Amino acid sequence: MAQQLAAKTQELQQLLAPFVVSTNTQFLPPVVGEDKGFRNKAKMVVLGAAHAPVLGIVSPNGEAVSLCDCLLYPADMQALLHRLERFVQQAGIPPYRIDKAKGELKFILLTRSLVRGEYLLRFVLRSPNAIARIERELPALMAEFPQINVVSVNIQPIHMAILEGDEEIFLTENTRLEERFNDVPLFIRPKSFFQTNPQVAAKLYQTAREWVGEFAPNSLWDLFCGVGGFGLHCASKDIPLTGIEIEAEAIACAKMSAQMMGLNNVQFMALDSTDFAKGDAAQTKPDLIIVNPPRRGIGESLCDALSEFAPRAILYSSCNPKTLAKDLAHIRGYQLTRVQLFDLFPHSDHFEVLAMLVKDSR
Repeated sequence: MAQQLAAKTQELQQLLAPFVVSTNTQFLPPVVGEDKGFRNKAKMVVLGAAHAPVLGIVSPNGEAVSLCDCLLYPADMQALLHRLERFVQQAGIPPYRIDKAKGELKFILLTRSLVRGEYLLRFVLRSPNAIARIERELPALMAEFPQINVVSVNIQPIHMAILEGDEEIFLTENTRLEERFNDVPLFIRPKSFFQTNPQVAAKLYQTAREWVGEFAPNSLWDLFCGVGGFGLHCASKDIPLTGIEIEAEAIACAKMSAQMMGLNNVQFMALDSTDFAKGDAAQTKPDLIIVNPPRRGIGESLCDALSEFAPRAILYSSCNPKTLAKDLAHIRGYQLTRVQLFDLFPHSDHFEVLAMLVKDSR
């Protein structure tokens, strides 16, 4: 772990070296968490046969490898994954075979809420044909594992290794899983992005809150806001917040969180972040902008828009330091003042970076 973290730190410093123009740039110590039992989401390919299913991955030599005992998952999650293998067997649902274009069950997706230990369980099927089998066996499963709070079926008919389709069918009354980072309630729904390492993610959001709080901004934008984690941590009843995210399900969750927190001075909208920034919204420039884009980064067009807005500060949370460096090269008129690595993805080459950009007063 120490070697992995050292390599990540070195990579980050090398990538951002061109943007360190003075001794004012702080590279703060990396933030780490547990190296096992930390992951809250399992994405399992369903392999094997209906009488002997395997939840896991396909090895390089084409064999089915079970991941039910993977140490990245908490012990209770491992136990449930083993039970789900037996569930597939009892339900008699044939795993989908890409090579033969036959079968029904493609993936099982399991998400765990840290605050309550509850689960969101999703079955990804080729068609609705196996739903009745799932419904037949579901009561026994939920009686044995009452922590299962939300169950849904996703229909993905395309003959490719695509994780999910457009149609989501809920088999429970509940459709959202509640989580809580620090003092902020957040909601997990199918299709909406959510951090997979809750312990380190909570530290990431709290750090963002502290950095933003030092500026005491008059108004905030949270672009690529997802379910609102960053914006809701940084907003208050006195600071207006606008959150933009293209996924409508995530926006619905963010609105619910804001209501629970009693925040009336916020608005969340399901829009493209770049289109929003380049549209009529440009007439009302925010004091501080938070961006938390996917791995592709925010892109040159949005970089240009942010440079023209010239807010006092830009807080950039990145899961891909390479695209972060690419974007920083296109943002004009700012100094990189503070950088911190968050090791959200132990045992991999990936990591999260929080970077603060302050308007250059020179």
